[in-house]
Amino acid sequence: MEDTEIKNLWKSYDKKLEENLQLNKQCLEDITKIKVHTLLGSMKPLKIFTILVGLAWVGFLDVIIINVFIAGGVKAVAASPFFLISAIILVILNKLAIGLYLYQLILLYQVDISDPILATQEKIANLKTTTIWITRFLFLQLPLWTTFYWSKSMFENGNPVLLILQVLISLSFTLLALWLFFNINYKNKDKKWFKFIFSGYEWTPAVKSMELLDQIRQYKEEEGEEAKG
Repeated sequence: MEDTEIKNLWKSYDKKLEENLQLNKQCLEDITKIKVHTLLGSMKPLKIFTILVGLAWVGFLDVIIINVFIAGGVKAVAASPFFLISAIILVILNKLAIGLYLYQLILLYQVDISDPILATQEKIANLKTTTIWITRFLFLQLPLWTTFYWSKSMFENGNPVLLILQVLISLSFTLLALWLFFNINYKNKDKKWFKFIFSGYEWTPAVKSMELLDQIRQYKEEEGEEAKG
């Protein structure tokens, strides 16, 4: 066999090998995107359920607050200011959380396996950021569960020891809620308490999806650098 034929055969083999490699790379990327789509899709049912339960809960609280105002007017407000203030703040925090859940659900339905990797990563980053904010808002509710049953008579006629104990409990929950609000941050993602709070279908699928997409992105960047070199 002549040298020219050998070279042509070699070039043909290289071309087929390169085509197979490119096909395998594309298949790997497609499979990874399907996995990401499946992972993100697993988050939808829980978010829908949470939104429905949240709407029912804030609706129930709204009815109570409105009835208190209608039934007693200014007198009712004066009689139970702690309950009303606690309930109103609780409703506001829950409505903020529900709003973010709705935003997350929209993001999840916007994810498409044909989208560029960076576009999908941006949606996942928004999911993670809003999940952190939802958790912050929900933890801010902690002290409200220790103050809604306070009353004027409790301070005027209550047992001093029990009253001090109650104030200490409420203060402790307030400090804990504030600490969590300011420390629940992605920079603390490797700490045990953060991992304990953020686990399950609210967080894990988004993290795994981001890791899978990062692997593809890094691989493409390395491939681009090799091509330039």
